[in-house]
Amino acid sequence: MARDYKNGLTDAEVEKSRQKYGDNVLTPPQKDPLWKQFLEKFSDPIIRILLIALLLSVAVSLYQLFTVAAGTSVLLEPLGIFVAVMLATTVGFVFEVSANKKFDILNQAEDEKPVTVYRNGLINRIERKDVVVGDTVVIETGDEVPADGTLKEAIALRVNESDLTGEPSCSKTTDESEFKPDATYPSNYICRGSAVMEGHGIFVVEKVGDATEWGKVYRGAQIDNQVKTPLNEQLDKLGKGVTIASYVIAGLIVVLRLMMYFIYRDDVPFDWMDMARYFLNTLMIAVTLIVVAVPEGLPMSVTLSLALSMKRMLETNNLVRKMHACETMGAATVICSDKTGTLTKNRMSLGDCLIYGLRDGQLDDSEVAHLMAEGIAVNSTAFLDYSDQKKVKVIGNPTEGALLLWLFDNNVDFVRIRDNAKIVKQLPFTTKYKYMATVVETPFSGEYMLYVKGAPEILIKRCATVKKLDGESGIHWVREEVDRKLLEYQNKAMRTLGFAYKHITEKEMETVFENGKLQMEDLCFLGIVGIIDPIRDDVADSVMDCLNAGISIKIVTGDTPGTAREIGRQVGLWKEDDDPERQMITGKEFNLLSDDELRERVGDLKIMSRARPSDKERLVRLLQERGEVVAVTGDGTNDAPALNQAQIGLSMGDGTSVAKEASDITILDNSFKSIARAVMWGRSLYLNIQRFILFQMTINVAACLIVLLGAVMGTSSPLTVTQMLWINLIMDTFAAMALASLPPDRSVLNDKPRSRDAFIITKDMARRIFGVGLLFVAVLFGFIQYFMHYGVDSMAEFSFLDYCSSYFNFHHVGGEFTPKELSLLFTIFVFMQFWNIFNAKAYHTMDSAFKGLFDKDIRRGFGATILIIALGQVFIVTFGGEMFSVVPLPLSEWIMIILGTSLILWLGELERWVHRVKTRSSSNHQSAE
Repeated sequence: MARDYKNGLTDAEVEKSRQKYGDNVLTPPQKDPLWKQFLEKFSDPIIRILLIALLLSVAVSLYQLFTVAAGTSVLLEPLGIFVAVMLATTVGFVFEVSANKKFDILNQAEDEKPVTVYRNGLINRIERKDVVVGDTVVIETGDEVPADGTLKEAIALRVNESDLTGEPSCSKTTDESEFKPDATYPSNYICRGSAVMEGHGIFVVEKVGDATEWGKVYRGAQIDNQVKTPLNEQLDKLGKGVTIASYVIAGLIVVLRLMMYFIYRDDVPFDWMDMARYFLNTLMIAVTLIVVAVPEGLPMSVTLSLALSMKRMLETNNLVRKMHACETMGAATVICSDKTGTLTKNRMSLGDCLIYGLRDGQLDDSEVAHLMAEGIAVNSTAFLDYSDQKKVKVIGNPTEGALLLWLFDNNVDFVRIRDNAKIVKQLPFTTKYKYMATVVETPFSGEYMLYVKGAPEILIKRCATVKKLDGESGIHWVREEVDRKLLEYQNKAMRTLGFAYKHITEKEMETVFENGKLQMEDLCFLGIVGIIDPIRDDVADSVMDCLNAGISIKIVTGDTPGTAREIGRQVGLWKEDDDPERQMITGKEFNLLSDDELRERVGDLKIMSRARPSDKERLVRLLQERGEVVAVTGDGTNDAPALNQAQIGLSMGDGTSVAKEASDITILDNSFKSIARAVMWGRSLYLNIQRFILFQMTINVAACLIVLLGAVMGTSSPLTVTQMLWINLIMDTFAAMALASLPPDRSVLNDKPRSRDAFIITKDMARRIFGVGLLFVAVLFGFIQYFMHYGVDSMAEFSFLDYCSSYFNFHHVGGEFTPKELSLLFTIFVFMQFWNIFNAKAYHTMDSAFKGLFDKDIRRGFGATILIIALGQVFIVTFGGEMFSVVPLPLSEWIMIILGTSLILWLGELERWVHRVKTRSSSNHQSAE
């Protein structure tokens, strides 16, 4: 005798099943332990160069400490580099761990959703994770199916399988005569992750956890994505360039100093020990220069920029899980976007209506309004959830939900109407007949009223009359108008519904439904409505921002071609003169083309309709093969492979956990506006990194050439090791913080995406780095010559004529600088860099460096940090003493140095002013033409 499935499992059977088949949880992706995640931060090319520089610096410092009897201050430089490495790696590690914790909290509730099951012969509510193979599960409208299984009962059951198959509405049944042979999954089989749209049912669980269809896709989404980000590629190139340049300059120093040793010996007998000491000293200078050349502050700048962007992007509804995604989003050249929920509100609503006898589409006190309200309220399986006062939610069929929302917007309480009307009979909607009908006993007259809604073209054929204000008239008077309105609605990608009613007698009521079909043919037609998922209010502007920024938008949807094209038109993507043959394609047509044929076409493609998950993944791959940087939006489990394939995966806040796990960024508000904002953040972040590179590489070029000049001229180093530590490490770190804190600028959306092959240092940046760096060297070289020939005890003794006359006087060059002279050289160099950071701030925009300087965000970040740099220099010179080879400077000399070096800023302001005048003149000239 077969066991009654409604008895469910016993407690003992539950435990036995759990031991055999496991829990109903998806095995999370294998995560590296924290220590390994931390060590991965050292794979950055610049960090590796720093580690080499650290080893060399330690070797030189130990040589000085034990061989030359230098003080322990020589250990400051390797200590500083070590601190730079640890800060750059630790900050990134901490921020990513924090983001992942937020992400885990976001998904924590998924396995705790309540599920109704039969156990021990009774109904129970358990958590989803506790469902086991063999459980009998009850599902109702609005539920999410917790596991895979075979249906035992199905009453008008329709489920949304779009997360797995892309099919938003599938009919499920236990009647074998209604099974669909071409269905992706059997008609009596339901899968985990599907949402119950209509009806109810009971099924017995056959697969849980990883064994479910959902679990299989989840595992597929965990394939490691080895797509290299644009920023990684840029930093690789920069790291190689810095390494080669530093070794070339270091080698040049060794060669030049050895040449000088043999050329200027003046017949002094050769001494091997003297030669060895000289050679070791030369190597120490060369290694010091390599350390100087390495941009220690760059990893800190990149990490701080990424970390600050992660924090600020969260405030704008972008939860960044992978730090690199902040910048990569700015490099995007293509965005493949879903339609539902991203471009549209994912909230079906009444777009328009043609209800005869209804004034201006408003539900007033007329008879027609009462008929429409009662017909919508009772002839429906949907509900409204009022728990969130800010947003009423639909439970059940979204199309029926749109009608209930229309009642809500017209202050009609559908619950009261539904409770007062006694439902006598109901015929559920079927795809075969395309209508739903309900018979109710009206509360006052006791009459029976039949309400029917369905496909207008089918419903109107069953109508003999049409309801109007002054009664009823023949249906033939409105057929032409209805057909014209239906065509209009369909061209606007609206779903259409027709409404009809009929007063029936008790005798007619008994035979109104037979064999699952409506038997009445003389209904009274009420009218039609057009229902649409409207686009979000801000989408059109955001799409235009992306298009103006040179980013191609491609709509990839499972909807019909007509709906997809209409949405494309509404958001400004599809134009009337666009070529449907070239710029639109269906999933079926897409699959018939080879990869070679598609590579030639995907660049022009704007809309893909009836797309399957595999189509989206293939589209992403083909775009990447064309050199595109692709961002993909998705909210379903079926989107996970494409999200993982793309350089930037963008999951929706209310999407599935599988989609979120495969993504880099979660858009918490599901809005395309947040995606456009993420592009702005990414580009601004990259610009801030460029600004820092411009600033730091200028320092490094100047410092390297100064050390090189000192080596060639035979003087002591114009900048001591500890002074270079301050200039090249501490100051750079603060500069990184200052420039990384600059807020995003909408003007970056006017630029085109940068080429993936472009070097992070542009030609304009290189010109500025070497131009300004050589200017600094020229100024400092003059001071070196002046100090070597005249010496100085006070800047009050400084003579510009003597400065100029000594500039090209190379006689009697050599010797040591006094602490006073070192203090002046050190301070002049630092304040030239101090003013240059303002020029770096204004790079690319060509606005005045003072623009926005007193805005709250800039004042707190940039302003506060550069103030620390200035005060820090004063502190070092005043109290640094022997450790920094400095002596305190009087106030008058500080004022002279600060005002004199500010010429760097004013020259930059002059250049930017000239540029703005030329740009304005050019714009006026073009306008005149």
